[in-house]
Amino acid sequence: MTKQTLALALLLASTLHAQQPKPLTSYIDPYIGVDWGGNTFIGSAIPFGMVKLGPDMETFDHKPSGFGYSSTGSILGFSHTHLSGAQGKYGNILVMPTTGDVTPLAIASPRERETAQPGYYAATLTRYNIRAELSSTRRTGVHRYTFPASQNAHLTLDLEHCLSRGNSQGWEDQHFVGGEVHVTNLHEITGIGRYSGGWNRGGEYRVYFVLQTDAPVSTARTWTGNGGNPWKDGIPDTSTIRITNDHNATVNAETPIGAILDFKTSAQQQVHVRVGISFVSIDQARNNLHEEMPTYDLDAARRNVVAQWQKQLDTIHLNGATEKQRRMIYTAIYHTMMMPVDRTGENPLWQSTEPYYDDYYAVWDTFRSSAPFLTLVAPDRERDLVRSLLNIYQHDGYMPDARSGNINGRTQGGSNTDVMVADAYVKHLPGIDWNTALQAMIKNAEVTPADLQKEGRGGIDDYNKLGYVTNKDERSGSRTVEYSNDDYSIAEIACGLGKDDIAKKYLARSHNFENLWDKNLEEGADVNPRAKRSVPGFKGFIRPKNPDGTWAAPNKDVRGSWWSFFYEGDEWTYSLYAPHDMRRIVELSGGPEEFARRLDYTFTHGHYDVSNEPGFLLPMLYAWSSHPDHTADVLRLTLEKWFSDTRSGIPGNDDSGAMSSWLIFNTLGFYPVAGQDIYILGTPAIPDSTIAVGNGKTLHIVAKNAGEDGLSRYIQSATLNGKPLNNTWFRHADIANGGELILTMGSSPSATWGRQTPPPSMSDPDFKLCN
Repeated sequence: MTKQTLALALLLASTLHAQQPKPLTSYIDPYIGVDWGGNTFIGSAIPFGMVKLGPDMETFDHKPSGFGYSSTGSILGFSHTHLSGAQGKYGNILVMPTTGDVTPLAIASPRERETAQPGYYAATLTRYNIRAELSSTRRTGVHRYTFPASQNAHLTLDLEHCLSRGNSQGWEDQHFVGGEVHVTNLHEITGIGRYSGGWNRGGEYRVYFVLQTDAPVSTARTWTGNGGNPWKDGIPDTSTIRITNDHNATVNAETPIGAILDFKTSAQQQVHVRVGISFVSIDQARNNLHEEMPTYDLDAARRNVVAQWQKQLDTIHLNGATEKQRRMIYTAIYHTMMMPVDRTGENPLWQSTEPYYDDYYAVWDTFRSSAPFLTLVAPDRERDLVRSLLNIYQHDGYMPDARSGNINGRTQGGSNTDVMVADAYVKHLPGIDWNTALQAMIKNAEVTPADLQKEGRGGIDDYNKLGYVTNKDERSGSRTVEYSNDDYSIAEIACGLGKDDIAKKYLARSHNFENLWDKNLEEGADVNPRAKRSVPGFKGFIRPKNPDGTWAAPNKDVRGSWWSFFYEGDEWTYSLYAPHDMRRIVELSGGPEEFARRLDYTFTHGHYDVSNEPGFLLPMLYAWSSHPDHTADVLRLTLEKWFSDTRSGIPGNDDSGAMSSWLIFNTLGFYPVAGQDIYILGTPAIPDSTIAVGNGKTLHIVAKNAGEDGLSRYIQSATLNGKPLNNTWFRHADIANGGELILTMGSSPSATWGRQTPPPSMSDPDFKLCN
C-alpha cells in the first residue's frame, strides 16, 4: 500500500467514524443537579429500577448527605437503595472495602478519579488505595474492587446505616429498628434490616439481602453496638462497637450491626461482590441474584443498563440541538425515569397480578409534568403506574399522594392522583379499570382520612359542606384550589362513563376555588420611578376564610409550609390556580389585558418560583390573555437563568423528575395542562425534534428560523398535520397517532397568531365536559 493510498484509507476511516452518531446515553451526565438541592442520584440504576446502587457520603464537617451523594467530602460506603430528586429515605445495605485495622463506623475515605455514567460508578478510595466500581440490575447490585497488596484486606457490611439517620426525634428522621446478619459461609452473608420514618413518616419497611463474594476470605466476623444511637452530630462513638467471631448477630432499634470478611490480596487483585435485594424475603433476594446476576460480570451488567437507557432515550431525537442541549434533555429523561420504582413481584403486603410500584415521591410533584410526559412517550409505563395506584387503593384503602417503603404518606396538597388518573383517561390509555378508578377518586372526595397528612383530603368536611377548607385546617388555601381541580377530574371520568349525576355533582364543586376569592383584596400597588407616578395594584386574590364565612387576615407568606395557608407558593401563584377554568380566573382578574398585566407583575416582582411545582403552569397562562409572546419571553429567560448542564443545573429539588420533565416539555416547545387533553405552545429551543408517541408513531416538530441565540423565539404561524394552527393550543388526539407540527419563528411578536381563541375552559359558552 502506497503512502497516498494509506493516507486516503485513514482519511476515509476517520470520516466514517465522524459520521457515526454518538449513542444517546453518552449525553447523560448524572452529575447535573447534584448540587444546590437538586438531590439527583449518582450510581447505577435501570429505568424505574428497584436497586439504585451508589455512594453514600459525608461532607467535610462529617454531616451525612440526606440523599447519598456529595460533591465534597468522603465516601462512607456503597448502599443499594436510593431515591432521585428527593431525600430522607433508604441508603440500605452499605458495603465498604478497606485495608488495615477495621473500626466500624469510622472507615470513611476521600476519593479521587471519580466517574459516573449510566449503569456505572467508579472512584478510588484514597485512604485504602482501592478502586471501586459499581453496576446493577433491577433488583441486584454488583461491585468490583481492585485492591493493593495487603495482608489485611476486608469487605465490610453495615446493616444499620440509612440516610437521614435520626440523631433525635425529628419528625422526618429515618430510624433503624432492628435486624439480623448471618454469615452462612465464608463467601456469603444474608440478613434483614428493618427501618422506619423518613420524609414520608412511614412505618416499618424491611430490606432482605444476600451478599456473595469471590474474595479469598479466611475469616468472617460480626459486630454490634451496645444499644442506643452511637451517632452525635454526625460523628460516631466507636467505643460502643464490639467485634466478635460470631457468624450470627441480631439487634434491636438504633443498635449498630454489621459483618467483616477478612482476606489477603496481591497488587491489583480484583474482588467481586454481588448483592441480591428483596422487600419480601431472603429467599426472594437469593432468587433475584440467581435470575439477574448469575455471575460477577460487572461489564455485562453495565452493558445491559446502557441498552435499557438507550431504549428510553430513543423516544426523543434532537436535530440541530447544541451539545449542551443534548446533555440537558437526555439527562432530564434519565432523571424523569428514575422513579417511581418498579417493585412488581416485590410487594410484601399482598399478592396480586397487577403491577406494583413504590416511591411515588410525590404525585403532588409529578402529576403536572412527569406523568403527562410518560403518558406521551411511555404510555405502557404510565398505564402500569395508574394500575398500581388503583391496586394500592384496593388493598390499602386510598391511592397515595406519596408512598415510600410500601406505606402511603404524606399528602401535600390535593388528592392529585385524581388528576393523574384523569390525564390517562382523557388521553385514552388502554387496560385500566376506569370504574375502579372512579371509586377511588370518589373516596378521596368523600371519606375523611384518619390521618389528614397521610392520604385522602384534609379538611374535607368543611370543604364539602361550606365549599372551602377553613383556616382551622393547615394549607387551607392551596387545598381548596387543588380540590376544585381534583373534582373536575372526577367529573371528567364520571361523564365519560355515563354517570351524569356524579359528573354534575363534582363539576359544581369544581367552582369552589371562587369561594376563597376576595374581589376587594388589592395587592401590588407600586410607584414607577421613571414616570414618578403611581401604578395601580390588582384586585382579587385568594384569602383565608373562617368557619363562620367571614374573612380572616390576608396571607402574605412568600413560600408557605405545611402549616401555612398556601403550600410552597404565595397568593400570586395560587390565586391563579384553576387549570380547568382559566376563563373564569381571567374574568375575576379584570379581563384579558388586566390579567396579562397581573402576570407580568408576578414574573417581574419575584412571585414566580420555578423551583416549586405550583408555578409550573404560570408561564403558559398568557395563552388565556392573547399574549403568547409573553409566554415565550418568560420561558426563554427561565430556561437560560435556572437550567444548565452543570452540577447546579436544576433549580432546587428535582422532585423525582418533575423539574426535569418540565424542562423537556418547554425545551421542545409545548406543555401539558395536566388532567386535560390540552397542550399549550410555548417557544421551542431546538429547531427540529422527533418524539415517539407509542405504537411506532412519531411527532415531528420543526421550528423554522429558530436560532441558537434565542432571539427568534416568537411563533409567527403554525401548521399541525398540514392544516393551519392559529391557536396556542392543540389536543392530545391531534398527535396521539403521530404527526407534524411546523412552527415559523420570528424575532418580534406576531400581531395576529395565537391571539384569537384561548384554550378551553369550563366557563366557555360552548363547554362540553366529555367529548
